[in-house]
Amino acid sequence: MRRAVCPGSFDPITNGHLDIIARASKLYDVVYVAVMINKSKQGLFTVEERMELIRRVTADYGNVVVESHHGLLVDFCKERDIPAIVKGLRAVSDFDYELQMAQMNNGLSGVETLFVPTNPTYSFLSSSLVKEVAAWGGDVSHLLPPAVREALARRLAEK
Repeated sequence: MRRAVCPGSFDPITNGHLDIIARASKLYDVVYVAVMINKSKQGLFTVEERMELIRRVTADYGNVVVESHHGLLVDFCKERDIPAIVKGLRAVSDFDYELQMAQMNNGLSGVETLFVPTNPTYSFLSSSLVKEVAAWGGDVSHLLPPAVREALARRLAEK
């Protein structure tokens, strides 16, 4: 079984994230989506809510497993015998940081990182930007899957 992981905070998952996951799911038998937990960051959605949203929007792929992890990504990979990390790159600025991470991960565990260029439609897209635009009443409907857009609207209405 060919396995890979797509890691991130996914707060919330965007169409850009979904594009990378969908493309990885065509290349690998199993794609893990690892919702990485950072206790120092306060997310808009809980980890459990993020995982449920990801499960809902990836259900049609049939080979995506959604889990959370607190700690080093390479430990997540070792525990599941995952040899590859798939990361989307939006711009050259992403490459500088992600290359260092890839080299560190490989040095720690031998896990390879594959970089996938982001669809140009989503090259500017980030969860933080989506949340900010939505909080100010901007239209983000074309940036999020419908279930995520609805959850975001509900959460922002609560605040």
